[in-house]
Amino acid sequence: MDHRPNVHPQTAIIALAIAVSACATVATTATPVPAPFEAISLQGDTLRGIPLSAEARARYETQLAAARAAYEQRPTDPDSIIWLARRLGYLGRFGEAIDVYTKGIALYPDNAWMYRHRGHRYISVRKLDAAIGDLERAARLVQGTPDQVEPDGQPNAQNTPIGTLHSNIDYHLALAYYLKGDYRRALPIYQRELAAARNDDRRVSIAYWHYLALRRLGRDAEAAAVLAPITPDLHVIENDSYRDLLLMYKGAISPDSIMKAAGTNHASTQYVTLAYGVANWHMLFGRRDDGIRLLREIVAGGNWPAFGFIAAEADLSRR
Repeated sequence: MDHRPNVHPQTAIIALAIAVSACATVATTATPVPAPFEAISLQGDTLRGIPLSAEARARYETQLAAARAAYEQRPTDPDSIIWLARRLGYLGRFGEAIDVYTKGIALYPDNAWMYRHRGHRYISVRKLDAAIGDLERAARLVQGTPDQVEPDGQPNAQNTPIGTLHSNIDYHLALAYYLKGDYRRALPIYQRELAAARNDDRRVSIAYWHYLALRRLGRDAEAAAVLAPITPDLHVIENDSYRDLLLMYKGAISPDSIMKAAGTNHASTQYVTLAYGVANWHMLFGRRDDGIRLLREIVAGGNWPAFGFIAAEADLSRR
């Protein structure tokens, strides 16, 4: 026997229309659901959450709250826009940061700072072509203009900014080319930045990637020339890892000493930076298996925004 209720067809149609309308209302008024991940790695893995200590996370959250308050008071001020996005980035909220920069660029399409910072965050989320587009745009905008010191979001031990607008554009643009394996396009940028560097931190950071690009192109004599001015007494404030890796390539420090300094926390930026440099040393001297092992350890460590991590990903994906 059929026990279904006897419903008039017109009544059923009206009920269905009400239900659809209600669903549509919910769909348009519901709070947007955050993205389940921040990026897709160069190996096809989903990337979410960044390794932060409780202390660092609390500090970054406090800084973000202050930046958001400033932005709400001055939502069209370029500095307010940039600092809100930078503070989001420190917490690993890269998609939100990119959205803020994008809104800022709509207001200020010729603001080189916004392209410089959005380009950096496009690297973080592995959108390398978009990063190159932004950073090339920034480079064109600053061509022929006086350079400016870039304030640090997290000041170093001496509270002395080491980067400038021009140098950070060049550094990140060359890095994006390096990550794509387009080393030839990176070389003139490295040369330009080395010529313009006014402190040893800038010199060793750009010399490190310059050296690796030249070695990968088989231009070993030019790579040796990059190492020539690198000495232990360089005045480095925060880029000591790059200095020590260059000294390792020069033969003045052993890879074992570098790995001891790297420590055992594979999620630390120091470990990622030093381990990637040592992995390259192994590759350059024919110890491929040891190099691949280190690259895999870096990726397993989970510090996916670190440049050494992205570079390890890129190398593994090409191999």
